[in-house]
Amino acid sequence: MFLWRFPPAVCVLTVCLALDYRDDIDVNYGDIYYNEITENEKAEPTPSSAPCSSPDPSKWDKMFSMLENSQMRENMLLQYADDIVKVEMGSLRSEMLRFVAQYGGSCGAAVETAGRRIAVQLEGRLRETLDCLKLRDLTSAAGNSAGNSNHLEAMLQQLLSASRTHASRLAKLESSCLRSAGVGMGMNAKTGAVEQHDQQEKSREAAMDELLVALQGVRADLNEVIKSSRQRHLPAGCEMALFFPARSPHMHTVVMPEAPLSLSSFTICMWVKSTAVFNKTVLFSYGNRRNPYEIQLLLSQTSALFTVGGEAHLVEAQGAVQPGEWIHLCGTWSSEQGLATLWADGKRAASTPGVAEGHVLPDGGSLWLGQENSFSYNEVHNLKLAFAGKMTGVNVWDRVLLEEEISQLALREGKGCQQHGSKVAWGLTEMVPEGGAQFIF
Repeated sequence: MFLWRFPPAVCVLTVCLALDYRDDIDVNYGDIYYNEITENEKAEPTPSSAPCSSPDPSKWDKMFSMLENSQMRENMLLQYADDIVKVEMGSLRSEMLRFVAQYGGSCGAAVETAGRRIAVQLEGRLRETLDCLKLRDLTSAAGNSAGNSNHLEAMLQQLLSASRTHASRLAKLESSCLRSAGVGMGMNAKTGAVEQHDQQEKSREAAMDELLVALQGVRADLNEVIKSSRQRHLPAGCEMALFFPARSPHMHTVVMPEAPLSLSSFTICMWVKSTAVFNKTVLFSYGNRRNPYEIQLLLSQTSALFTVGGEAHLVEAQGAVQPGEWIHLCGTWSSEQGLATLWADGKRAASTPGVAEGHVLPDGGSLWLGQENSFSYNEVHNLKLAFAGKMTGVNVWDRVLLEEEISQLALREGKGCQQHGSKVAWGLTEMVPEGGAQFIF
C-alpha cells in the first residue's frame, strides 16, 4: 500500500521544488545585469578592418625569401649528391667483393685441390715405405742388415725427390694463380679444363667492364660533389665572409684600421666571388675629400682593374674574372719604383710602370668595401658601382709581398686566411657592414 503511493508523492515534490527554483531566478534576474543597453543608448561602431592584416611584403623581403629558398635548394642538392655517392660506393664495394669471391675462390680451390692431392701421394709413398721396412725386418737375417740399410736409403731418396717435385709444382701453381685468375687450372690437360678457363676469362672481362662503368659513374658524381662543395665552402681555410645580397647604393662595409694608412708601398689581397659584374664594380676603395680615388680595386665584366692615385693610373687584367666562382686578387704598388702590379689566383696578371712614382698615400681617409667611399659623388652613392656577392680574406700590408707569398695566399685548399696583414687584418681589424651587408659563417 505504501509502495503504491510513493511514486506520485515524489513527482509532486519535484514539481514544487522546480517551481520554487524558477521563482528565485525570476526575482534575481533583473538585479544581476547592470549593463543593459537601453533604447535611448546607441551602440558604438565597430571597426571594419581585419585585426590581423599585414602590409604587402617589400622587395627586400621578397629578395631575402628568394635567397633563403635558394640556400635550402642548395642544401637539398648537396644531400642528394651525398646519397648518390653513398649508393654508388656501396654498389662498387659489392662488385669488388663478388669479383674477389668468384676468382679468388677458384684459384684458392685449385691450390687446395693440388695440395690435397700432393698430401695423399706423399702419405701413400710413406705408407708403402713403412710396409716394406716392416716386411723386410721380419724376413731378413742378421747378415742382410747392410742391404736393408741401402734399400732404405734408396727409398728415402725417392721419397725426398717426389716431395721436392710436388713442392715445385705447387709453387708454380701458386705463382700462376697470382698472375691470372684461373690459370692454375691449366695444369689439367683435359679439354673441360680449357673450356672452364675460357668461361672464367669471359666472365672476368664482363665483370671488369661493369666495374669500369661503375667507376666512371662514381668519378662523375664525385666531380659534381667536389665542384658543388667548392662553390659552397669558403676558400683558403676562411671561416667567415662578407655577404652582399644584392646591388644597392646603401650597401657597403666600413673598415676601421687601427693605424693611419700613410703608405709609400702596399699590398692589397682578397678572395672575391661576384654574383654579377657590370661595367664597373667597386671591391676596395680608399680616399679622402681631396682625392677619393687614392686606391681602388674594381671589376669590369671579366676584367680586374687596379688604380693608385687616380683613374689615370690604371692596371687591367683581362679575362681574369669568372662570375659565380671564387678568385684571389692582389694589388701591389711601390712609390720608389712606381710599379703597380695586379695578381689573379697567385699569378702576375698585369703590371704597369710609372704609376704615382714618389707619391705617398695620405692618412685620414676612409676605407670601404663593396662601394665607392662617401667622399665621391657628393656623398651620394652610385647603384651602378655596387658589389653583389661574397668577399673574404681582405688584408693590407705596408710592403710589397714576394711572389712566393702571394702564391701561398692564393691556394684554394691552403691556409691563406690565417695570414694577417700589417695594416688591415682579416678577422682582427674592425669592419662594420651597413645597408644590408652582413657576415656569414
